[in-house]
This record gives sequence, C-alpha cells and structure tokens, in this order.
Amino acid sequence: MGIPKVAIVGRPNVGKSSLLNWMAGKLLSVVDPTAGVTRDRVTWMMHEKDRYFELVDTGGIGIVDSDDLSDDIERQIDVGLSECDLLLFVVDAKAGITPLDQEVAERLRRIDKPMLMVVNKCDSSKLDIEAGGFLRLANLPQVITSVTGNRNRADLLKAIAVHLPEAGDDESEEGANLFEAPEMRLAIVGRRNVGKSTFINQLAQSERVIVSEIAGTTRDSIDIRFDVDGRSFVAIDTPGVRKRKSLENNIEFYGLVRAQKSIRRADVVLMFFDATQTVSRVDKQLVEEITKHHKPCVFVVNKWDLAQEEEMTIEKWGEYLVSSFASMRHVPIAVLTAKDGRNIRQLVNLTQTIYKQAQTRIGTGKLNRAVKMAVDNNPPAHRKNKRAKIYYATQVATAPPTIVVKCNEPKLFDESWKRYLLGFLREVSPFHEVPIRMIMRSRSDEDLDKDLPDIQLRNTDDLRDESTHSTPLTDVSTAADTATAGDEPAD
Repeated sequence: MGIPKVAIVGRPNVGKSSLLNWMAGKLLSVVDPTAGVTRDRVTWMMHEKDRYFELVDTGGIGIVDSDDLSDDIERQIDVGLSECDLLLFVVDAKAGITPLDQEVAERLRRIDKPMLMVVNKCDSSKLDIEAGGFLRLANLPQVITSVTGNRNRADLLKAIAVHLPEAGDDESEEGANLFEAPEMRLAIVGRRNVGKSTFINQLAQSERVIVSEIAGTTRDSIDIRFDVDGRSFVAIDTPGVRKRKSLENNIEFYGLVRAQKSIRRADVVLMFFDATQTVSRVDKQLVEEITKHHKPCVFVVNKWDLAQEEEMTIEKWGEYLVSSFASMRHVPIAVLTAKDGRNIRQLVNLTQTIYKQAQTRIGTGKLNRAVKMAVDNNPPAHRKNKRAKIYYATQVATAPPTIVVKCNEPKLFDESWKRYLLGFLREVSPFHEVPIRMIMRSRSDEDLDKDLPDIQLRNTDDLRDESTHSTPLTDVSTAADTATAGDEPAD
C-alpha cells in the first residue's frame, strides 16, 4: 500500500493552503486572498501517532482561473482525489454554507473514500456553534480549527491518524526513508516559460505540475522526490521570475522570494535558459543570486530541438553564455529537450559530479604548494609602497569549498589578482566546476614565522587530481578559464 495520502479539498479561499502550512509547520503553499492561487498539487510528509502520511493541497474546486487554466487545475484536483486515501473537506465557518460548498459536497458524494470535515476559521469559540450547520452538506466527522488562532491542530492530526486506512507492512520503512534527507537537492530556476515544469514532470515520471504555454503558471515552490539508481533526490520546481518592476501582484512577488529561497537551500542549482531566446535581465538577476550564495550550478539550455532547427550549435551557445556571465566561466553548460526527455539522465549525472566536487577537501600542504606557485608565476603588485605577502592558506569548509588565506594585509591585494589566484587554484585543485569562496585574513606578528613551505615545482601536474574531472556527456559543454574565477573573494 505504501504511504497513505490525505487530500485537502474545498472551494477557493476556505484556508486549504494555510491549513497545509499550519499542519506542516512550514511555509509551503502560497497564501493570498486571491481565488485560485494554488494550481499544482503541493505535498508534505507527516508523522503522527506512529503513522506516516502525505498531505496534498489542491486548487479550489469550482474556480474560473484568470489565465484560462481551469481545466488543468481540475485535472490536478482529480488526480489528488483519485490517489488519496483520506479526504479533508474544508469549509469556512465565517462565510457559512455557499453554493460552491454545495457543489463540492455533491462532487465528494460520488467518491467512496473516508472523509473528515474541517470547519476552519473558527477564530473564537463563539463560531463553534456554526459548525453544526455544515452537517447539511455531508454527515461527516468534524474537527473545528483556526489557523490564525492556532486552535485544535493536535486534534486535527489525531483525527487524521484515526481515520487513515490500516497501515501496510511497508509504511513504516518507506515513511522513515522519506523522512531521511535526500542525497542532493536540485533547484530548478529560470524566467517564465523556459520549461522548468516540463523538466520536473520528466524527473517525476508523471504530470506532477501543470505545464502550459501561459507564462507564470507555477506559483508555489514544489519539492518533488525522485530516485536514480537507488539514490533519492529532491527537485525543487520554482515559479518563473520576471523583472521586479513588472511584478503585477503579491503572488508574483512571493514567487520571486520563493525562487530566491530555493536557491539558498539547494545543493546544486539548474539555471534554465530558453534556446530560442536571448539572455535577459531576469536571467542575470538569478545568476547574481546563485553567485552570491556560492552555489554549484549548471547552465541548462532547454528547447534544444527548436535551436537546432535554426542551425544553432552548442559551441555558439557556450560562447554566448561565457560572454554574458564572465565570472561564471567554470559553470558546465548542458543542452536538452525536456518535453521528450532528451539528455535528462546525463544532466542528473552531471549534477552529482559537481556536487561531489563541492564536498571535496584539498590537503593543506597541496594547497600551499599551489598558492606558492601562483605567487611565483604572478606576484601581487606593490600598493601604497607595501609588498603584499601571503603566509599560508587552508581549506576550512566544503559546500562551498572555502579557503582562508593568511596574509599581511588583505587590502594590498587588488581584485584582479585575487581573481587570478582563484582561477589558478581552480585549475590545479578538485574544484574545476564549482565556486570557491576565498577569504583573505591578516594575522598577528607572532604568527609570521609560519611562511609558505619552500618547495619548488616544475609544473602544475603534481597538484592535479585526475579523479575529479567530469565524465564527458553527450551534448554537454564545459567552459573553464584559469584566469577568471566564479566568485568575488570576501574580505
């Protein structure tokens, strides 16, 4: 049987998304007074009374969508109803029974599944007496709740656990596995209508999110768990982003914030581009966000089938992206056609490779030999009649690889030389395709006796780690430059 699913259903604006966020204890679904905000199914795993179950938020039943996506939303609702093991029929105590509530109740009568009625928005006990009136819609067990008043959350979770079907033999094991952290989180970001949701559906092997030619279809950040070769991953589908001055309402602004948050919590970011469109200001804003948080990244050029019709080549797109994002020359570039699944498996393999790079450590001795060679090849210039000196360097963290460089005075090193040093380190270290965070720190006089080891090397071959190079992929290009690094050093 697996993990039971609990679907939250009802007309628009009865508080379904707020209920999901409240029970999960996390901000998962977009909450806004505008009807029809939730379009895709938003899910979250729960553990209550030794039972595991999946909460599923659905779009409001009966809404006429402003972007003419009503049929797509209804299809997502139908999938949620057909797959669930328990239904939560949510009504609004303040508004009372409405014609849409009656429509929802009529629809649910045709479904032979366990149900609970959640009388929501009972912000005070005075409204509790209104709950009995909703029994005219359906004679179901009731739970009175208030998200804003934080009333009866424990009672609702207990009622859900009681009304779930009997647990299968594999529920505990599968549920425990799902609560384990995935091996990697992939954030899929990009401007509107570049094919992110199509890619997510290919990963999930199902119509998990609505796909439409209408820009801005996805409004929530949706976590999709998928497996590759027995390994568990999470893909985060984010709302498409557009220019700040073009944000029409709170929903779109909230979508921008969710995309930024998804970048921060991801292990690897897939930055999507449309092969038929030029790089936009929004693309540059998203890349700046990725750079700011030192996230490993892959530039993904989608809709490659359309680009080939225009005789576009991988080399041309690679050169274009390198010229557009000079500080991201280390980022691998992959091309794919999400709608037919072309190159998706290779892309997942590539993300695993660069994630492994971000988790790698380089020995202090090897790092110091590399720094000494960089200084010997290109000494930093004198500034303010002072000579810039580096005493030693050490890696202090991974993901991102963080290197602390002890020197006499950080301000003596200009930005171009620090970029040179980062580029040199990337070439001779395991960090060929991931950002390196370099922190230059001065040290006290009593530490000055720990100078760099006096080791002479003929070339950089002794510093290379051949095991860290990526395996070449079909239709994948990697751009690297030894003189430019992906991140500005932090002082």
